[in-house]
Amino acid sequence: MTSKSLGLSLHNIYETLLISWPTVVDAFAGRVTKEACDARLASWASEIAKNAGYELEVIGREHAGTHGETFLVMSNHQSLYDIPVLFKVLGANLRMITKTELFKVPIFGPAIRHAGFIDIDRSNRQRAIRSLEIAKKAIADGTNVWIAPEGTRSKTGELLPFKKGGFNLALEAGLRILPITLDGTRDILPAKGTRSMSGAHVRAVIHAPIDARVYGAKGKSARDALMTDVRAALESGFR
Repeated sequence: MTSKSLGLSLHNIYETLLISWPTVVDAFAGRVTKEACDARLASWASEIAKNAGYELEVIGREHAGTHGETFLVMSNHQSLYDIPVLFKVLGANLRMITKTELFKVPIFGPAIRHAGFIDIDRSNRQRAIRSLEIAKKAIADGTNVWIAPEGTRSKTGELLPFKKGGFNLALEAGLRILPITLDGTRDILPAKGTRSMSGAHVRAVIHAPIDARVYGAKGKSARDALMTDVRAALESGFR
């Protein structure tokens, strides 16, 4: 690895703004399309990968689905780089459920909203429920949706306690969860860090899907059982 660089972080912020502007302009003109947004996201993820110079190892691609199957994707969350890495792993047909504060960032916030990202306000239960309903529809319409069940980035790399919303959604909508363990992204940029490092080895382990419908017969314990099994899958992917 090379030394930590604020310049690399700033370069990748620039790359993010570079793909945000066209989406904002398209939205103003009423011509936003998912295909154009997918293409920009794929290009962005490739540019971030090139700039950061990380080596990506993917294990378990056979679990990622065939014939257009879409999932509620759940991964651990170590770094801001988790997001472009997931686009490299799964492709651009992926949208995130993320905290509502990001949608207030100038240029970037409107761009991700128009691109189909989903904001969630955990301080407002009704708004959170509506956000999960939007995610449910996106999956039904053929888009993978990612949520970090920890709700925030882990400073140590160890799994934090899980939030319940994504698991309630999976059970109510009968979704298949695709667990993915990400390891090494915090070597590029740890939580709350500002200086990025190039040359990291990033490992993504795609686990076998977990079908929430199987847990329906467990009554009130269904959510806890589902959370336990997803957590076990994610933990099993660490070296």
